[in-house]
Amino acid sequence: MQKMTSTFLLIGHLILLIPLFSAEECVICDYFVLVGEPTAISCPIITLPVLHSDYNLTWYKNSTATPVTTERDARIHQQEGLLWFIPAMLEDSGPYECHVRSLNHSNKKTINLTVFKNDNGLCFNGKMKFEQKVMSTNTGKIICPDLEHFKDEDNNQPEVHWYKECKPGFLEDKRLLLAEGENAVLIHNVSLEDRGNYTCRMVYTYMGKQYNVSRTISLEVKEGPLQMRPEFIYPKNNTIEVELGSHVVMECNVSSGINGLIPFWQVNDEDVDSFDSTYREQFYEEVMPRGLAVSGTKFNISEVKVKDYAHKFFCHFIYGSEQFTAYIKLERPAWNMQGYLIGGGVSLVFLVFFTLFIYKIFKIDIVLWYRDSCHRFLCKKVSDGKIYDAYILYPKNRASCLYSSDIFALKILPEVLERQCGYNLFIFGRDDLPGEAVASIADEKIRQSRRVIIVLVPEPSCYSILEDVSEKQLAMYNALIQDGIKVILIELEKIQDYATMPESIKYIKQKHGAIRWKGDFSERSLSASTRFWKKVRYRMPSRKSGSSSGLHLLPKDFNSP
Repeated sequence: MQKMTSTFLLIGHLILLIPLFSAEECVICDYFVLVGEPTAISCPIITLPVLHSDYNLTWYKNSTATPVTTERDARIHQQEGLLWFIPAMLEDSGPYECHVRSLNHSNKKTINLTVFKNDNGLCFNGKMKFEQKVMSTNTGKIICPDLEHFKDEDNNQPEVHWYKECKPGFLEDKRLLLAEGENAVLIHNVSLEDRGNYTCRMVYTYMGKQYNVSRTISLEVKEGPLQMRPEFIYPKNNTIEVELGSHVVMECNVSSGINGLIPFWQVNDEDVDSFDSTYREQFYEEVMPRGLAVSGTKFNISEVKVKDYAHKFFCHFIYGSEQFTAYIKLERPAWNMQGYLIGGGVSLVFLVFFTLFIYKIFKIDIVLWYRDSCHRFLCKKVSDGKIYDAYILYPKNRASCLYSSDIFALKILPEVLERQCGYNLFIFGRDDLPGEAVASIADEKIRQSRRVIIVLVPEPSCYSILEDVSEKQLAMYNALIQDGIKVILIELEKIQDYATMPESIKYIKQKHGAIRWKGDFSERSLSASTRFWKKVRYRMPSRKSGSSSGLHLLPKDFNSP
């Protein structure tokens, strides 16, 4: 194909035409058409001014001597100088010649026809598109080209339907409008989103049969220069809070598509540098993308004075015959009560969480300290009628037991809780009288106690007292249900499985947990200030007046059985 002088490349979705050639330049002219659609090819020679009405035009295919028929019912025929294909088939691709003869002139030209199929999944062929360009921000027009030969019997052109990327409905955009009397679509305020492939389609009826005639236009959007009315970016008649004596930069900037627009500052109807010799105004201009120009001016107030609060600072610019103005006013900052409230609230929340965190870690120490510090006040409370601070229940040692529960219950507990802490304990096996019934003693003494301490060992064979049915029923039932007495479980060693324990023991363990003894018989382990004894004291009641009466003072001989 030789150089083409067309204003745009006519590569059609269904027919691609490149017209407007002169006879000297167009040696081979190209037409393109989609298979199954009609097309009409014109001879470029008849556009030459040397021709007149008295001429003869004949079409030939593939340089044959046989002219194309003029029978209108033939699929390929010539009519009024046009070579018609109704419709075009793939085998029609090839060169065609038009011969023009007049009385004193003769000429011929070759036109090449290519018949294409659509690309897979598309309603057009990517090589068969008209290219059109529009400028952004303007009103653009998409033209459906080369439809002048397709008219009905009343010489009217059928209705054209439009698609974008092969989908209908894009004309619902209010910016788009069909141009009356034209095969075109108008786009107001063109943007880059309007780029794409537009297909126009009409139905052409020939000799009772209907055929689709379609074209596809590839629309390219060029960014044009931005034209806009200048406006203030900043200020916009606003007030700013500044401290007395602080440093402030007063800035004014204007956006427009116009270079050389110069804003300026005034205060009290004077230029700012005349109003105060310490003010220094500076003008600047920047060119942004898409031709947008930003003009600005700024000046420094090195130290805000009382007089600066009394005036408005005006920024002006002149556009055409109009002057535009915006101002900034300085004012002293108001007392930020909200800031103080928020700060105080955050501090309070932090303090509460910190206090809770500390209390969770040192809860036992805090409670014990409180009891010791307020001992004199607690002692003045009305007596609850209890005699003992705790009732001690422990398994009697057997020969097969590895754990000396007798030593712990009869010597270690009294040493710490009675001697060092002043509690009054009833220890079964120490404080009961010979010959007393076990059931009656347990029931009576538990009712007279504020706590029940149960000492546990891992071996089931050592549960002699806990396995006693009558004792278990009386003591546990009274302690847990009838009187609501709190029970303290102490493990002499870690007990992995409570499955073989009595139900009451398992209930207490699940609800309140157990305290595990990790000490030995050294003097350090018998100090009430160790962690184990603090946990026991925490669960014990506060010491009442008279609770230390009747203490059983035993010698510190822990090696005796």
